Amino acid sequence: MVDSWLLLLLVTAIGIGWYLGQRSSSVMSQQHAQTALQQQYYKGLNYLLNDQPDGALDAFIEALDVNSETLETHIAVGNLMRRKGEVERAIRIHQNLLSRPTLPREQLHQAHLELAKDFISAGLLDRAELLLEDLIVDAPELHKTATLLLLEILQDEKEWRQAVVKAQQLLPKKTLLKAAAGDPMIVRALSHYYCELAEQALDKHDYHAARKDLKQSLMHDKDCVRASLLLARAEYETGHYENAVKSLHKIRHQNLSYVSESINLLKLCCEKLNDPQSFQRYLKMCLDLYPSVSVVLALAEDIQRLEGDEAAAKFMGGELKRRPSLRGLDKLVALHVANSQGTARDNLVILQALIHKLMASKPHYRCQHCGFSGKKLHWLCPSCKQWGEVAPIRGAEGD
Repeated sequence: MVDSWLLLLLVTAIGIGWYLGQRSSSVMSQQHAQTALQQQYYKGLNYLLNDQPDGALDAFIEALDVNSETLETHIAVGNLMRRKGEVERAIRIHQNLLSRPTLPREQLHQAHLELAKDFISAGLLDRAELLLEDLIVDAPELHKTATLLLLEILQDEKEWRQAVVKAQQLLPKKTLLKAAAGDPMIVRALSHYYCELAEQALDKHDYHAARKDLKQSLMHDKDCVRASLLLARAEYETGHYENAVKSLHKIRHQNLSYVSESINLLKLCCEKLNDPQSFQRYLKMCLDLYPSVSVVLALAEDIQRLEGDEAAAKFMGGELKRRPSLRGLDKLVALHVANSQGTARDNLVILQALIHKLMASKPHYRCQHCGFSGKKLHWLCPSCKQWGEVAPIRGAEGD
């Protein structure tokens, strides 16, 4: 059975066409126009009642003349169909608009844009890309909108170098020479495009290219944590451990909530430099600035290594009183399991299994923009497509 929204929509749209035909017709032709529209109205209604939505759509297109007054109705119907997943029907409506060269230029551009959105929804990215490229050149009023849509396509296709070029076109010229200029959303996206290029270079062990791209990333967004992490990786893999440490230390100034992402690499660097004390000092500094379970656990492991299980358990107990957390409790239980026997140990193992089950169901990261959550850090949110908004979750069940 045809969805009720489609029935209501098309009947209403044809009715609107009837009204507009009455209003715009001359006295001489009014009766003829009413009769024709009335026939199309009942024809479309008959198609719907007989579960023939394509026929009803044809009746709608034929009944509602395309002109400056009815354009928005056509576009609204097409957009609603696209949102409901009826992409092929949306394409038919918007293509019908483009076949009317008598429409004003700006209205043709709007139909052009909507058809590009239809192609994106249908997965026809090549076609959408061609339409958007034309709009960028021919429609100044839609330049930014079309470019942003094109950037989404380039992101999906992982064409990062092309994305850099298009993003730069949306920024003031001075932005290319000075950091933090232009639309913050575009600046952040551009910074991450360079990070994507740097990751590709690092995977190929092209450290010169990686550093070059990361320099560009930080030039546009000096607070890009991802760029600092990647730069530290480049320095570590080339044996420049002190430089890697400096890059990781910058993260506490960029965004303290991401310090947890730097801990493992920082520990490796300090081990290479034979300087474990600096690692512990840095963690204590970060803990004072921004209490984090990941920092607490790293400190507990360091205390356990240097002073033993009892000292680590005492430290964890004190931290749990101040900031309860599942991960912290898991570590404390693990320390006691290692030093318990008999029934006490068996009970602790049961408790630990329960904690693990609870932890397994909890996400580790959440998007600050849309609320998407998961266990993996996505620099580009899979839900809202915003860059750099996914961060570690704080609280008893998070970091």
